[in-house]
Amino acid sequence: RIAGTRNGNGNGRGLSVQRVEWPAERAVSGSPKDLPGLALTKVQGGQDSALWNGLIDRYHYLGYTPLPGAQIRYLIRWEGGVLGALGFGAAAWKVAARDQWIGWTAVEREAHLSRVINNARFLILPWVEVRNLASRVLSLASRRVVDDFETRYGIRPVLLETFVEQQRFRGTCYRAANWIRVGETTGRGKCDRRHRAELPVKDIYLYPLQRGFRDALGVSS
Repeated sequence: RIAGTRNGNGNGRGLSVQRVEWPAERAVSGSPKDLPGLALTKVQGGQDSALWNGLIDRYHYLGYTPLPGAQIRYLIRWEGGVLGALGFGAAAWKVAARDQWIGWTAVEREAHLSRVINNARFLILPWVEVRNLASRVLSLASRRVVDDFETRYGIRPVLLETFVEQQRFRGTCYRAANWIRVGETTGRGKCDRRHRAELPVKDIYLYPLQRGFRDALGVSS
C-alpha cells in the first residue's frame, strides 16, 4: 500500500513527508528457510531511502537520525516483501573497552578507525516473528557489507562494532551470530565532568571480518 513517510536529508531540518510503498502489516513466522529470496538489498534511490528512514523513524526505539559519516543501509527483504532495515555508519571515536580489546594506541586508532564500522541501526518489523532471523541477517550483513563499503568508499572494513542497550536487549542475536562482547560503556556523556551516569549503559559487541584484523588496524606487536 502507499503511505506517507517522513524522509530526512541530514540538514538538521528533520523529515519531510514522502509517499512510499509501505510493507503490509501481515504476520510472518517460521524460520529463515521458510523465507524464499531472503536477502539484503542496498538502499539506492529516493524511494528506498524514504522507506528505510520511515521504517526506522516509526518502529526503531531510537527513531530516525542521519547515520554518522560513511554509511551503508540495507532493507531486509524476501519474496513476500520487506522484513526490516539495517544500517552501518562511522565507528565511535573513542570507546575504552573496544580500544583495550583491540590493543591499539591513540595514534593507531586515529590512523585506522575508518576500517571499523558501526551497526548503528537494526530493525526487524514488529509483525515478523521468524526464529533466528536476526542472527541470520547479521551473518548475511557481515559478508555483504565488506565489499559494498569498499566499493563505495575505497576502504575495506576489517571490524564491525555495535552497542546494545542493557535495559532493553540481551544481545542474543549478536551472540548467536558470533559477535564478541568485549565490555560495556560507562553510561556517561562526553561532557559529563561529575562522573554521573547520564546515558543508558550499553554492551559493546565486535565482529572481526578477517584474520589478522589487528595488523590491518595498525596495532604494533
